Amino acid sequence: MSGTGSSVDYVELHCLSDFSFGRGASSAGELFDRAQRQGYRALAITDECSLAGIVRGLEASRATGLRMIVGSEFTFDADGQAPLKLVLLVETREGYTTLCRLITQGRRRSAKGEYRLTREDLADGLPGLLVLWIPDARMSFEDGAWLKPRFDGRLWLAVELHRGADDAQRLHGLLSLAEALGIPAVASGDVHMHVRGRRALQDTMTAIRHRTTIAHAGRRLFPNGERHLRTRRALSAIHPRHLLDETLRIADRCRFSLDQPLGYQYPHELVPDGHTPQTWLRKLVEDGVRQRWPEGESPDARELIEKELKLIRSKQYEPYFLTVHDIVRFARSKDILCQGRGSAANSVVCYTLGVTSIDPARMGLLFERFLSEERNEPPDIDIDFEHERR
Repeated sequence: MSGTGSSVDYVELHCLSDFSFGRGASSAGELFDRAQRQGYRALAITDECSLAGIVRGLEASRATGLRMIVGSEFTFDADGQAPLKLVLLVETREGYTTLCRLITQGRRRSAKGEYRLTREDLADGLPGLLVLWIPDARMSFEDGAWLKPRFDGRLWLAVELHRGADDAQRLHGLLSLAEALGIPAVASGDVHMHVRGRRALQDTMTAIRHRTTIAHAGRRLFPNGERHLRTRRALSAIHPRHLLDETLRIADRCRFSLDQPLGYQYPHELVPDGHTPQTWLRKLVEDGVRQRWPEGESPDARELIEKELKLIRSKQYEPYFLTVHDIVRFARSKDILCQGRGSAANSVVCYTLGVTSIDPARMGLLFERFLSEERNEPPDIDIDFEHERR
């Protein structure tokens, strides 16, 4: 039985913002305002292979008081098989790390603005993520059977209905498929705009993305304007109640929040056995001293070195400097031109590490412009790389 009235609670779990370039036709602010007015319990921002929209989403979430769920939409290719379309939602902090890693993998394999992921990228089970599978028109049992053991207990079949002529048949087919697979089904909207009135813009963006005109876009355009944040009354008229209730259970499992302190964890592999970050940075600096001043450093230079290392130690920034040093070392080992600039040139440690090329001891530069006791965040070390090999 379908629910009636607007009392049915709902969480939208599949929503693109305008950071899904050429697809999403509404900003995060517009989406959260609309969802809050419609009485949604939460809203997921799931831009395609991207987390670019979640900062604006977090701002809108705070402004409206409506909770944000972090996620992303992906298409996974497979040789000789139809692609899989999944929405991945962050359940835990580990899941956020997993999602960031997956996006990086997909983007690094392709030209700028594109991505490529395959079924092999799902081999680790994507720890910390919840998975919504969006079947295509085939409603393939084999695809679902392939996914289920990899995400057992974290896999749902997404039922997305947009008042098409075949909605009743599609709903029956999807529910039968979920039952046959033994996985729960859940309602979701594939939202591309906050209100129906944005359809003209969404159509225009689609035509631009496919490098054609609206008149010739044909089936590339959505057949109607239903991919907006619909009222709960409208949703309850087309979805069985248990599909809407399932959105709440998924939302309750997504405990991760960007309001949690994340902090950056630097690569521990940079510190060899037998060393700590402090002793290894000291060794690299002393090696650099011998290269920069073969005949010995001046008393002023030594005073600056000890002053900087003491402050770096008190702030526990050694891993940050080691990471920058490793990036520069790698670039130069591949003959990639690079050069540190900006306030980093005020640091004698950056100079000894080879990150910058100006001797701040000789030039009388002010180290506090780069790093001081009062600052509670790592300094900015800006490095330029030749654009052809960046």
